[in-house]
Amino acid sequence: MTAADATTAPKNYEVLAELRAYRLAEEAMRRRTRESMNMGENDLAALRFLLKAQGDGQLVTPGMLAEHLGMKSASVTVMLDRLTKSGHLSRMPHPNDRRSLAVIATPGSDDEVRQTLGAMHTRMMTVARRLDGTRAEVLHRFLLSMSDALDDAS
Repeated sequence: MTAADATTAPKNYEVLAELRAYRLAEEAMRRRTRESMNMGENDLAALRFLLKAQGDGQLVTPGMLAEHLGMKSASVTVMLDRLTKSGHLSRMPHPNDRRSLAVIATPGSDDEVRQTLGAMHTRMMTVARRLDGTRAEVLHRFLLSMSDALDDAS
């Protein structure tokens, strides 16, 4: 270890500790969100995926949802039944494939997610906007590298 390494090592550990603290805070926020919406983790992830796809003008099939969530089709069917019963989504015949269904988040679901997550997203964007271009780029590269390090882990 060089003298420079000895000087920067404590800061490096602090960065990792703060990254872990952020992850824990985000997990706690997601748990509170799921609890307030009476949803499981996959339910909320499915709803967010549907809303993003709809915002991009894409139709989602149950198979696409299964692939995105890493779930088996039978489990997705049970989840879709539950979310349909709760009024969060509906199913309709796929307009381009008569053998398939399209899954649609209801307008009320969009409103509920925006109401529940909107203030949190605003606070996060406020913090992100405080970064100047150089710091934002450094942080961007760091987070990409951390994601790659985790993806490469066995």
